[in-house]
Amino acid sequence: MPAEVTSFVGRQREIADVKRWLSQRPLVTLTGVGGVGKTRVALRAARELRRSFTDGVWLVQLAGLHDRGLVAHTVAATLKAYDNTGREVSAVLADYLRDRRLLLVLDSCEHLVDACARLVEAVLAAAPGLRVLVTSRQPLRTPGEHVLPIPPLTTPNPERPLRPDQDNRYPAMTLFAARAAAAAPDFELTSANWAQVALLCHRLDGIPLAIELAAVRVRVLGLRQILDRMQDRYQLLITRRWGGSSGRHRALLATVEWSYDLCTRQERLLWARASVFAGSFDLRAAQMICSGDGIFPDEVSDAAAGLVEKSVLTCQRGPDGRRYRMLETLRQFGADRLAADEERLTLRRRHRDWFLQVARSCERDWFGQDQERTFRRTHEEKDNLRAALEFCLTARGQSQIGLGLAGTLYFYWVGCGFLAEGRRWLDRALALDTSPSQARAKALWVNAYLCILQGDFAAAMPMLRECLAMSEVLRSDLPAAYAVHRFGCVALLTGNHVRAQALFEDAIRRYAALGELNSNVIMAWIELAMVSAFRGDLDGAVELCLRTQRVCLAHGERWAYSYALYVLAFAACTRGDLSEAIRDARECVRINHIFRDLVGIVLPIELLALLEALTGAADRAAVLQGSARTIWSSVGLALFGSNYFNASHDTCQELARNALGDTGYEAGFRQGTELTLDEAVAYALGDTTQSIEDDAEQPVAPPATPLTKREFQVARLIADGLSNKDIAGRLFIAVRTAEGHVAHILTKLGFTSRAQVAAWVNECRPAH
Repeated sequence: MPAEVTSFVGRQREIADVKRWLSQRPLVTLTGVGGVGKTRVALRAARELRRSFTDGVWLVQLAGLHDRGLVAHTVAATLKAYDNTGREVSAVLADYLRDRRLLLVLDSCEHLVDACARLVEAVLAAAPGLRVLVTSRQPLRTPGEHVLPIPPLTTPNPERPLRPDQDNRYPAMTLFAARAAAAAPDFELTSANWAQVALLCHRLDGIPLAIELAAVRVRVLGLRQILDRMQDRYQLLITRRWGGSSGRHRALLATVEWSYDLCTRQERLLWARASVFAGSFDLRAAQMICSGDGIFPDEVSDAAAGLVEKSVLTCQRGPDGRRYRMLETLRQFGADRLAADEERLTLRRRHRDWFLQVARSCERDWFGQDQERTFRRTHEEKDNLRAALEFCLTARGQSQIGLGLAGTLYFYWVGCGFLAEGRRWLDRALALDTSPSQARAKALWVNAYLCILQGDFAAAMPMLRECLAMSEVLRSDLPAAYAVHRFGCVALLTGNHVRAQALFEDAIRRYAALGELNSNVIMAWIELAMVSAFRGDLDGAVELCLRTQRVCLAHGERWAYSYALYVLAFAACTRGDLSEAIRDARECVRINHIFRDLVGIVLPIELLALLEALTGAADRAAVLQGSARTIWSSVGLALFGSNYFNASHDTCQELARNALGDTGYEAGFRQGTELTLDEAVAYALGDTTQSIEDDAEQPVAPPATPLTKREFQVARLIADGLSNKDIAGRLFIAVRTAEGHVAHILTKLGFTSRAQVAAWVNECRPAH
């Protein structure tokens, strides 16, 4: 949840209504005209409800998203419900949310109503503990929805003025005074100006955005001037095409138009042209895309600062500098100010060209010292990159560029855990343009790579064959090198190690002849080392990995380096050096967790499970295997369906079952399946001293219990006399989460004390 950067005024009744209705209905939609404050009300209510939702309050901002097909992807990414299997994302979310008590805030849904409605209906049907709070100019019209209109702020009647000391009865007055004082510190609401402020708030219909835009003008204009100019603009609108609009809409539009007219020429140009951005943007992007024809690049900074002062842009400092964002209402107004369709098309092309350049720059930087920063930058620009891709795949004559952009982002799709979204873009781009080209050849091997990582070899093979054939047509050796490399991956994962070794060696020779060196080439070395290790040549595998380490350290590469650590851990485990194996495997997990690479997380977790079993910690091995099962379900085919990868998994399971018994192993495994990704990583890294007790004498949940599996687990620990803090430590969850589970157990069972819970659990024991 973002921090409130300005004071919050009024809305006590609306917030109380939101909280009351969310306790009664699964879906509450806040509606109202643009600028009325729907988002602010939703965020304040969500903050006040935090303690009621043990699994958190999550905000999904949809204003910058314009592809209906990515609504579910965006929600899943926000919730960290990672899934790269190609399953329907709404089904993934339904599974993820099924046993969670969580508040989901979907902000600015009006342009995506149908997609949001379908998604909300699907997840609410599956997740009884879920509540959804929506802001939209129109309802979703789904079952169970309660529509709560957000009215403008209360304003005084200027014909019946009250004393100035009674201004706090009117939030509109309070808001104006607060924002005016922020703009001009010497401003004060007094008996001399109270009537003018009251009249202004009344004319602005109490719409917060309109009031804020007017208030910042007290820095340069008197109240009488503001009133006169607003009245002139309002009358003009009535006599023009807006006569049929509602009074509130006209009041907002009048204020926005008036604010626009009072801007400098450069500020007006930037306002209009910045409407091309999706989500936030930085100053460099604004300079490159929005300058020219009336505004020089070095004037953009001053224009942006002016728009921030006038409350048109908001500015936030991030780890990589300032980023700007425009409210959707103001963005739409700016887009309407663009002179003609040709100007819009020119801007979208500039936008596309800039973010194609960003993608190419990030692709180069991915193999370098700033890999983490590259991940962060790409993720920050995801809305703009999506907008650029959408433009390429919908505008005439842009499909080749779209193929190039989708292929260039391979490092993001693969290395940062977005396999499913990458396949979606690449599938669209490849279907749209089938002519032979370097862009298509790259898109083919990249998409095949994504398919391989998902275990979908049937989809990968035809694309690799086409890529290989296209290499001959184009008389280019580079696509062939990548195709041969990925054929080797298929052979590795299907257990044909002799063929895999030959293909990897062939690909490495081709890369060397071309002078190609990047993370993909490094991965070919590591995959060759993996084959050597699997074939028993541990010395050869270690030598390859050490060579890889030297190159990675010289270039600052960490992502591919982590896979070398996995192979080194495997070799150390095979040789019996278990402490070294644990160290390398944990470091592999830690690095890949930074990039959210699910494959790079789950492979070493599987190995760590075996290492725990070999060192006598069968309880931890069972938990890790359970957590790995959950992660694999979000990747694709578990252990790629490979007999060889499954061999160590099966060995670990056998050791753990022998040590714990079937009941004890299953209990630990179940606990592992309930860990989130972050919890699983922390557990694998040894951030807890948790151990799993033998549950042979513990009851399973009765069929008719209203409790979830985790709640019944907590109930058993209550019966064992554990405090909330002890329960949190035992289950590796936050104390606040444990408190929430206890509260829900009491509510669901209709009890008022922990003693009643303990008695209820004990009644279950004899039957088991």
